[in-house]
Amino acid sequence: MNISKDMAKLTYKALDDKKAEDIKVIEIGDISVIADYFIIANGTNSSQVQALVDNVQQELSKHGYEPKRIEGVRSASWVLLDYGDVVVHIFSQEDRLFYDLERIWRDGKLVSKEQLED
Repeated sequence: MNISKDMAKLTYKALDDKKAEDIKVIEIGDISVIADYFIIANGTNSSQVQALVDNVQQELSKHGYEPKRIEGVRSASWVLLDYGDVVVHIFSQEDRLFYDLERIWRDGKLVSKEQLED
C-alpha cells in the first residue's frame, strides 16, 4: 500500500471513531501538486472539532506520521492538518457549508471507505 493511501485510511478511521460528520476523501493527485488526498469532515461543535483533530494526530503519530503544519487550532472552526501527501480539513458545520471545499475540488475523485481498504 502506498504511504498517502495508508495515511488517508488511518485518518478516515480516526475521524469515524470520534463520530465525524460527512467524511469525504478526495483524491487530487492527478489535478494538483498540493497533495494526493484532501480529507474533509466536520464536527457538531468546537469540542468535537478539537476531539477529531486530537484523534487524527494521535492515530497518525502512532504510525510515525507527523504533521508538517497545523493551522486554525485556536478557533476550532476550520483546522487544517498538513501531512504533505494528505491534507485534512476539519470544520465546524457552519464553516464547512461556507467554504464548500468539495465544490472547489469537484474535479478530484471521491474515494469511498471501501476503496481505501483495497
